[in-house]
Amino acid sequence: MKLIPIHGSYITLGQFLKLTNCIDTGGQAKGFLEQTLVKVNGEPEQRRGRKLKPGDQIEVSGHGVFQLTEQNECF
Repeated sequence: MKLIPIHGSYITLGQFLKLTNCIDTGGQAKGFLEQTLVKVNGEPEQRRGRKLKPGDQIEVSGHGVFQLTEQNECF
């Protein structure tokens, strides 16, 4: 499982797919989700606007399992 830190309280599934290099551009999200099994917390998900929060676990077929964490800003 790969831990993915995010800024803020959530990101969308489309942003997540781009952040994890599953897709190259945000415009590819809809087609990717139609063709690839993506599960959020064990449930299949196809909405690119789905809000993901720290603690959510995302499984992307062919790319792995990820868990979102809060970005700790230490300066």
